[in-house]
Amino acid sequence: MYQGTQSFGNKPKLQARYWASFVVTPAGETLLAGFYRCRYLGPSTEDRVWPHADGIDLAGTCDIYDLALEEQLNDLAGRLVIDWGASERAWIQRADNQNKTVLEIRAAFQEPEFPGFGRFLSPLSTLEGLPLSWRTTLSNSRGVYLLTCPKTKEQYVGAAYGEGGFYGRWLAYVHGGHGGNVALRSRDPSDYQVSILEVAGSASTVENIIGMEDLWKRKLQSREMGLNRNLGIHYSELNCLQTSC
Repeated sequence: MYQGTQSFGNKPKLQARYWASFVVTPAGETLLAGFYRCRYLGPSTEDRVWPHADGIDLAGTCDIYDLALEEQLNDLAGRLVIDWGASERAWIQRADNQNKTVLEIRAAFQEPEFPGFGRFLSPLSTLEGLPLSWRTTLSNSRGVYLLTCPKTKEQYVGAAYGEGGFYGRWLAYVHGGHGGNVALRSRDPSDYQVSILEVAGSASTVENIIGMEDLWKRKLQSREMGLNRNLGIHYSELNCLQTSC
């Protein structure tokens, strides 16, 4: 479990025999993920690859905890929703100091319903944690999307027409930071918010989708006031350029 690796600075906050682990759902709820018995093992003695993202903790740079799943309360995993409180940044909280209000105990765990393409919004950093049904829907759909930068307030209009649909295209930003785009590459890494501007029909060709993308770039003026840099090459011309390279 990735929570078993912690920074040295967190040690005073983690002096407890049991940890209740919660996750935030796409709907913003605080849902119990599991209840664990904890044992402190000491500083790390070897490099540890992150299981949930690209990265590594070098030996001697973090504390290691052994977490064993406990039967107590685990029948509530995926069902118990609490009010985490106003301190969203306080991701470690002591249960003996701060009582939590139980908002809901669900009969069974179920994925939240996909909100629809027009209402979908997500930071890139949370994409891989989306419900499986959402990822499947986004992988099977193509069209035009919008990235917005929380740091610079700039916009980027893009098109998803390859294998993997919207979800596959967005993963390129998650894993690479810029998805191959010149303007995004020139900026510091940012947790862009992604949304969908238009979904292409099942019969749409790549040329149709590129045409949709170009229209949205003109509507939002993302070349003049955003992060788009290409001048809009017709798909037939693009084929010729690619063939001649």
